[in-house]
Amino acid sequence: EATMEHKAICALVLVFSLALSTLAEGPTETCSMLPKERVNCGFPGVTASECQNKGCCFDSSVPGYPWCFTPKTIDRAQEDKTHESCPF
Repeated sequence: EATMEHKAICALVLVFSLALSTLAEGPTETCSMLPKERVNCGFPGVTASECQNKGCCFDSSVPGYPWCFTPKTIDRAQEDKTHESCPF
């Protein structure tokens, strides 16, 4: 009976994982990256609101790097492949 319970739990985890991956399907964007990864998206003197209106990220806390920069794309499908599968 314990084996049947484990199989049921694995099935539920699998269904839940598939449902979540459907919701998070495709690439998403983030502003979280190393300063050296930033690609300039603005112009000298750009304000935070002007930058964000262009769909870009704004962070003026790191001197010497672009303050207005393009978001980094994260491939959710690649992330999902790193999860371990159920052993049953």
